[in-house]
Amino acid sequence: MDNVAVSVQNLEKKFGDFTAVNKINFEVKQGEIYGFLGPNGAGKSTTIRMLCGIIPPTSGTGTVGGFDIIKEQPKIKEHIGYMSQKFSLYNDLTIEENINFYSGIYKIPKDKKKDVLEETLRTAGLEGMESRPTVTLAGGWKQRLALGCALLHKPKILFLDEPTSGVDPITRANFWSVIKQLAAQGVTVFVTTHYMDEAENCNRMVLIYHGTIIARGSPQEMKTNCIGNDVLEITLPNAQNWLEKIAKIEGVKDAALFGANIHAIVYDSAKAIPAIKQALQQMNVGEFRVNKILPSLEDVFVCSIENYDRAELKKN
Repeated sequence: MDNVAVSVQNLEKKFGDFTAVNKINFEVKQGEIYGFLGPNGAGKSTTIRMLCGIIPPTSGTGTVGGFDIIKEQPKIKEHIGYMSQKFSLYNDLTIEENINFYSGIYKIPKDKKKDVLEETLRTAGLEGMESRPTVTLAGGWKQRLALGCALLHKPKILFLDEPTSGVDPITRANFWSVIKQLAAQGVTVFVTTHYMDEAENCNRMVLIYHGTIIARGSPQEMKTNCIGNDVLEITLPNAQNWLEKIAKIEGVKDAALFGANIHAIVYDSAKAIPAIKQALQQMNVGEFRVNKILPSLEDVFVCSIENYDRAELKKN
């Protein structure tokens, strides 16, 4: 357990009759970037709030930094950094005032506050802007400031709840550059996201859906183990009009829209490619291309959820 930063066993959270988190189990190692993936409403934020000591679980056990999530919530809060998906700083304060306020919350000694201010401004890329009202910052800059404030007391475990939601691609890339630097310095990063391209940066991850963990592993393990079949990319005009018909072609296990194209999971690409080409020619779809591709985490995401839904439908 010495190298385990976060550990939960049968963690459950109910709100009345609704089960938001359904007896999940996982461990996060020290210094790794651990992804907690899932669609909106899957239970990601509820889980992170339990781990941060914000809300108590209904049942189950867990530790964060060696502290019990039920009995030692105040100690957990002292040793972690937390950034929520909604901007949690004060818009009516300046950047410097926000940093000083959080320095007070984290009980930074007076003789170190100036150094902390300068380091936080540098981390957030806000040097020279400290007197600017926070309300005037664009969304990406606000997120940078929130991240800087979450780090100012140098926590060993950092919880990020969809930190790049609603920000531009450049800001997202900068965020992940900072996250990787923190992990390289030994900080454990627990991050929730529904951006599959971002999840490629994680060392390991789980996929949660309807409060249940339905897949887990490294990005490569997820793509290898969860798909288990070949993936074809089909490029054709008005792909959405042909999706249902392609899904019914012999040899096609699943098909879903990916941008303007269709990704089809097939049992055997050597047999499926000519069958799909023949069917598309007979349907007079116009110009098209059918290529075998490496599965993406988005393919894993769609396939795992569809498999789960089918299994639940059979149960009922």
